[in-house]
Amino acid sequence: MRYILALDQGTTSSRAALFDSTGALHALRSREFTQIYPQPGWVEHDPMEMLESQLAVLRETAKSGIAPLDSIAAIGITNQRETTIVWEKDTGKPVCNAIVWQCRRTASECERLRERGLEEPIRRKTGLIVDAYFSGTKLKWILDRVPGARERARRGELLFGTVDSWIIWNLTGGLHVTDYTNASRTMLYNIHELRWDDEILEWLDIPEEMLPEVRENAGDFGALRPEILGRAIPIRGVAGDQQAALFGQACYEPGMVKSTYGTGCFVLMNTGARGVHSQNRLLTTIAWGLNGRVEYALEGSVFIAGAAIQWLRDELGLIRSSAESEEVAARVPDSGGVYLVPAFSGLGAPWWDMYARGTLVGLTRGTSRAHIVRAALESIAYETRDVVTAMARDADVEIQVLRADGGASANNLMMQFQADILDIPVERPACVETTALGAAYLAGLSAGVWPDQQSISEKWSMDRFFQPAMDAEHRSRLYGGWLRAVERSRGWIQGEE
Repeated sequence: MRYILALDQGTTSSRAALFDSTGALHALRSREFTQIYPQPGWVEHDPMEMLESQLAVLRETAKSGIAPLDSIAAIGITNQRETTIVWEKDTGKPVCNAIVWQCRRTASECERLRERGLEEPIRRKTGLIVDAYFSGTKLKWILDRVPGARERARRGELLFGTVDSWIIWNLTGGLHVTDYTNASRTMLYNIHELRWDDEILEWLDIPEEMLPEVRENAGDFGALRPEILGRAIPIRGVAGDQQAALFGQACYEPGMVKSTYGTGCFVLMNTGARGVHSQNRLLTTIAWGLNGRVEYALEGSVFIAGAAIQWLRDELGLIRSSAESEEVAARVPDSGGVYLVPAFSGLGAPWWDMYARGTLVGLTRGTSRAHIVRAALESIAYETRDVVTAMARDADVEIQVLRADGGASANNLMMQFQADILDIPVERPACVETTALGAAYLAGLSAGVWPDQQSISEKWSMDRFFQPAMDAEHRSRLYGGWLRAVERSRGWIQGEE
């Protein structure tokens, strides 16, 4: 038996998973790390703590005794996207904390880009909306504010990377690379010409010398330094977490759609060799690049999904664990007219409102803890409907089924409500760790564990099927209430940032 070790460096935890050549999961280790909030709307991570947590679970999984080291054919890496790190080339020391994808500190810089008339050319080149979500303005912020950073970058002394690059650089001892998917999320990469865009780099005053080399998703990404595990295991597959989930869900045909319910919620539709230009403020992104062929996807990004459940647990104390949310929510038949819009860091697709903030509406004297917990779960399904509706219009297709994965997809109540509010069946796979599985599949393709994507597709199996059961009038009334709640959250801090 041959194994693949998948590293999944996420927003709130670092994970490592061990898969065998049938795609079965044999081991999973996870370690949370610190979330840093320097001021409202700002989110940071300590890059060294991220790295240490990833190395810890890597060692725990590899040394679990399940698979001999010489049976691990390759390592695959997947990661939180857009999060921005700058470090010294000679020492590996970060010049500041990582600026996380959720961070809104560059909202005013994005406004200036729009005022300069650059939004449309940037969108045409990168497929992305000009937004603080992406790496480009985060990198500019670091170069503008860390003393001497831009000059040092021009001299080749500083390196920029998204989390995949940071992990690879440290695992290999200095290889500075990224992959198509992560590059496509920086707002610096031309997804049609497959290169760092000279004009955008000039507009943001970013030295190209600090950027990583961009490679296909299945291929040579160096090898693990032998001192880490005692063997130089090759790194053969890399993809940003949402593209990895699309790959792990075997959505290989145009029109297939998956939704990952993690810290955020991310809906991707495979559009094949054609990059669809969205008319509904979705993102055009690279799905993956394999064997000289690049395929594209439409994406709708919801900033807060599972993070809303964590908020109920950690900040409000309404639940003891994320898993308890289903049991508490099931105590009431509905949310009692309560809507939670979890715009804690603005609204993503299709609204793209950097100035929206979280809103809880519809409260009465009879509102209970259970109603609020249920409203939080339902908000995730409503946000997903916003995106899926826009996606169907853009691609001019009728979406037949939604494949769901991620931690929150284990919540049966929420998955049934998702099917009901979409009026589309939802399929949950047998393995919901599809982000890590996608990275494993990419690495395994490159390492020869699997011959092709068809052989992977045949391994996909379903755990549960959720059939819509809500009548159309009730669905319309509930969704109409959601849209009213969203309007009340929008533009809340306009002019304050």
